[in-house]
Amino acid sequence: MLKDFRIQLLLVFVAFIGLMISAAAPRTAREAAPTSLAEQNWVDSVFNSLTPDQRMGQLFMVAAYSNKDRRHVQGIDALVKNYNVGGLMFLQGGPRRQAILTNRYQAEAKVPLLIALDAEWGLDMRLDSTMHFAKEMTLGAMDDDRYVYQMGREIALMLKTLGVQVSFSPVIDVNSNPSNPVIGNRSFGEDKDRVAKAGLAYISGLQDHGVVAVAKHFPGHGDTDTDSHVALPVINTDMARLTSVDLYPFQKAFEKGVMGVMVGHLYMPLFDTVRTLSATLSPNLVTGLLKQKMNYKGLVFTDALNMKGVTSYYKPGEVDAMALVAGNDVLLFSEDVPMALQKIKEAVAAGKIQQEDIDQRVRKILRAKFWAGLNRYQPVDVPNLMQNLDRPAARTVQQQIYEHATTVAKNQDDLLPLQRLDTLRIATITVGAPAGSVFGATMNKYQAGPVYAISNRYAPDSTFERVLTRLTPYNTVVVSLHNMNNTPTHNYGLGDGTLKFIKRLQANPRLKVVVVAMGNAYSLKYLEDARTLVCGYEDNYASQLVVPQVLFGALPAKGQLPVTVSPTLKAGVGLPTPDLRRLRYTTPESEGLDSKVLAQIDNIALETVAYAAAPGCQVLVAKNGAVVFDKSYGYYTYNKEQAVSNSTLYDLASVTKVAGTLQAVMYLKDQGKLDLDAKLSTYLPELRNSNKRDMLVRDVLLHQAGLKPGIATWEKTVTSAGPKPAYYATTSTAQYPNEVTPALYSVKTADDSVWTWTINSALLPKVKGKYPVEYSDLSFIIMKHLCERILKQPIEDFLDATFYKPLGLGSMTYNPLNRFPKSCIAPTENDNYYRHAQLQGNVHDQSAALVGGIAGHAGLFSNANDLAILMQMDLQNGNYGGARYFRTPVVTDFVRTSGVAGNRRALGWDKGTPEKESGPTSNLSPASTFGHTGFTGTCVWLDPENKIVYIFLSNRVYPDASNRKLVQYNIRTRIHDVIYKALQKT
Repeated sequence: MLKDFRIQLLLVFVAFIGLMISAAAPRTAREAAPTSLAEQNWVDSVFNSLTPDQRMGQLFMVAAYSNKDRRHVQGIDALVKNYNVGGLMFLQGGPRRQAILTNRYQAEAKVPLLIALDAEWGLDMRLDSTMHFAKEMTLGAMDDDRYVYQMGREIALMLKTLGVQVSFSPVIDVNSNPSNPVIGNRSFGEDKDRVAKAGLAYISGLQDHGVVAVAKHFPGHGDTDTDSHVALPVINTDMARLTSVDLYPFQKAFEKGVMGVMVGHLYMPLFDTVRTLSATLSPNLVTGLLKQKMNYKGLVFTDALNMKGVTSYYKPGEVDAMALVAGNDVLLFSEDVPMALQKIKEAVAAGKIQQEDIDQRVRKILRAKFWAGLNRYQPVDVPNLMQNLDRPAARTVQQQIYEHATTVAKNQDDLLPLQRLDTLRIATITVGAPAGSVFGATMNKYQAGPVYAISNRYAPDSTFERVLTRLTPYNTVVVSLHNMNNTPTHNYGLGDGTLKFIKRLQANPRLKVVVVAMGNAYSLKYLEDARTLVCGYEDNYASQLVVPQVLFGALPAKGQLPVTVSPTLKAGVGLPTPDLRRLRYTTPESEGLDSKVLAQIDNIALETVAYAAAPGCQVLVAKNGAVVFDKSYGYYTYNKEQAVSNSTLYDLASVTKVAGTLQAVMYLKDQGKLDLDAKLSTYLPELRNSNKRDMLVRDVLLHQAGLKPGIATWEKTVTSAGPKPAYYATTSTAQYPNEVTPALYSVKTADDSVWTWTINSALLPKVKGKYPVEYSDLSFIIMKHLCERILKQPIEDFLDATFYKPLGLGSMTYNPLNRFPKSCIAPTENDNYYRHAQLQGNVHDQSAALVGGIAGHAGLFSNANDLAILMQMDLQNGNYGGARYFRTPVVTDFVRTSGVAGNRRALGWDKGTPEKESGPTSNLSPASTFGHTGFTGTCVWLDPENKIVYIFLSNRVYPDASNRKLVQYNIRTRIHDVIYKALQKT
């Protein structure tokens, strides 16, 4: 046996001769020599102030919890006070509770404690109410390690805020065994170079910001199918593989200066013949390989000494002494410190370890404390802790990780990104996610198809069957798989019913099926028959927000599989998809806005509700084609019975002019079918014998053609006794088809009557030979008729087919009650003078109501998201979603100001008046800003210089249109101000 052992040691020496040469050059960051006189003085001072027993206590880092009872806390108190333990490793609990305990324990300590946390993917690995970033397999899928560094930075800053100096991360095991139950998605992947590069980025992110990084699990925990928490894994590797694969990332980390390394609970027959001797307890591995052959000078941590990989064979206390003799510096998770101290003293007495060696390790621990700033220890700021942990930059990094990791593994039919939303009839099925999931809601931001939620991932076949029967109207199905697990033996949480359901979908030749795994990449082997297959890696808010954006081309797919899933899905597979310039959804900081400044919108919006300026409202802000703020406030009515939501539809009022009619006008100009300098009568011959015969199209759009603001229309159709029978009926018939309210219908010739009255309307008197600038609804009543005459079809049909359906605008429509229940629509006025009804879903504008809800100046309903998509398309001059809606920069042409003194307006669009103290836009916005406002309390403003879209929707006319508090308190403009203040902060 001794002979075999010597042969093995000789093999180790020969194999590592190259490593010795490279490792002997620049020494690691924490080697024996002090880095400064101040450090030397502090270490010497502390060391000399301690008794031998107190020094020995510094070797221990015991487990602490912030969710346990008083007895546990008192137990830690005793270890700190009586045994001078060197550190604490916090496990379960919450951040505020941990901070309070940290301050308590630090106050009791003779030497400041080194506080550690397992924070591989963020503080939430151990603590509630904290941020989850991403597991390392997700990081390994990314195309850019800058985000690994940034994640390390953000975790470090959070740890320091919490009073933590050590992170037991990153895992730099090369996960070469798909059946590995303990590493799996905690590894960056199966490629040693990828693991090393990502690991170095993570280490730098932590240590550049003051937190000790601890690489684990030396010498490599990737090639095992046993969990060391419950048993001792055996790594049957040879020297060539160990050297070239498993040790490679560790060697790179040592060269980089990683300050800590954790030795795993593994048995390697290559180094030890005693079957029960884990690497943690092996002098051959810890001292021989790690410290001597690889020349590592940093802190060596044991893995937790309460794990079954060691406790199955050795008693508490005994295992601590063995770990110290093996060469470890810090004894992690000791279960019996007093017994361990006794056993260590016995080992010293027996000559198994020298006192000088122990003293050197204590000094090494003290140097790490000095580096971490514990020589000038400050308590955790508990009152401001949660605010300080809430780092907007961290949320940006979190989302960017998933943007760069999401992987299109298969795209055989080039279905992704989903593009023709007018021909793709899409249904979404979320398996394992509750109704209302972020994934489903984000899918609905791009298209209006249904989301069927099967919350139980092990649902019976009957549940899947019910969903199948509902898919007849659809030709495309997106199936997302949620709430998966990381257990290979349980198919990663994919139930048999789910897999059978997917196969049935794929067998239907009528359906195109997209399968999305929101979990472990190894699960794809059960899904590789899919023709379109996407891996989202994890299942959280950020990933559920990002993956649908990739599916629709708002974000390009960039990720690659970090592991081999099957012979057809190998590491490195990842199909890039294009950026279709669709509206994205992200954080303010990612687009140069300060979220804490932007949060001031909340106060103004809540003021809107509190002061009864409107019962409810929605505010949306987009920057650079990305929605960075989208919130709803208040209720449908002041009774507060139904809260508004981001999907609530509002009556857009005069925003219809730019979201409806003007889109058709710009289209006709873009197609060369409309001459803006031609007379209206060129297109509308009926005007040739009217006072409007010489009006120019341009002047009408600029509101300088002499048209009155409005004329009596509905007033002609009623008397004091009620509606005139010639114009109205109480039921819908072929003669009276136009719904004014559910109990009142107008005659089918109502539009002809309004058109005749418009033609015959008087003009404004001229001033000095010119018509004054006067905003007029008649302008867009005329332009609607002009468009329909050229297009030879109703304007609503044209807009729906040309813009709304291809753009996926499921909520933008005239007469929403034809498609939506009232419960989806914010009510407007309680009309007691014309319709004598509470309006909800019927257009508020009286003239528009008379003609059946479809008018050139009013009539559209929408939620803010769909309006934002349309406006973003305009801001991009018609280039959106992989399609061109305008061939020329027609929008740019239309938004130029008139150039006429006293007329701020552009062609159809309103403009701001930044040079004046009051106006429709913020004085902070540039003069190029364009948009429109609506009588019901709506507005939309587009800033082409800063690429900003701002939308405010409300039902301020409920219950009475005389309510002018929205203007009185300058609500919309003050919110606009906040956007620019947030921009100026960057």
